[in-house]
Amino acid sequence: MRITLIRHTTLNVAPHICYGQSDVEVSSSFEAEAQALLQKLRGNEFDAVYASPLRRCHQLAQVLCAADGLQVASGGIRLDERLKELHFGDWEMLPWDDIPREPFDRWANDYANLAPPNGETFTQLHARAKSFVEDVSSHFHGKNLLVVTHGGLIRALIAETLNLPLKRLFRIAVDHGSVTQLEFKGEVPRVLRINA
Repeated sequence: MRITLIRHTTLNVAPHICYGQSDVEVSSSFEAEAQALLQKLRGNEFDAVYASPLRRCHQLAQVLCAADGLQVASGGIRLDERLKELHFGDWEMLPWDDIPREPFDRWANDYANLAPPNGETFTQLHARAKSFVEDVSSHFHGKNLLVVTHGGLIRALIAETLNLPLKRLFRIAVDHGSVTQLEFKGEVPRVLRINA
C-alpha cells in the first residue's frame, strides 16, 4: 500500500497563532496553491481519498478529487477524525507569545508525553496515526491512497515509518501544500518522498 500525504495549503490566520484543531479558513491564495499541488500529483492514480474533517483539509480534498487529470476512484472522500492535527486544548487560537512561558517550555521539552491544558500529547496523536494506517492497510492492501491532513500527523507517520523517536520530529520540515509518500509493502515500510 502506498499513502500519498498532502499537507493542507496556507491559512487565513495571523502569524504565530497556535491553531491546532481549530477550524480556520484557507488563505486567499488557496486556488493557486491547489493548482500547484495538482501539478505535483499529475499522473498518479488513487484508489481512495481520506481527509481530516477540518475545513482546510476537506476543502482541498474536494478540489483535488474534482480536478481533470488526477485519477481518483469514485466513492467520495472519507473523513476520519484520526487525521486531525494535534489538539492544543486551552492554547488553541492564542498567540504563541501569550502562552505562559513555564508551562510552554515544559511542554516543548517533552511534547511526546505532556499535553497542553485540556489538549493531547504527541504520543496520542501518533497512536491515532498508527491506528489509521493499520485500519486502511487491512482494506487497501496493494492500493494507492491519497490522504489530506496536517503537518503533525504527517510527522507522526514519518516517525512510525522510520522508527524515529517522537522527540526529534520537528526537525522534519512539512510545508503547506507539500507531498510526502510512504510505502507499506512487506516487512519494512519505506519513505519514498518527504516535503516535495
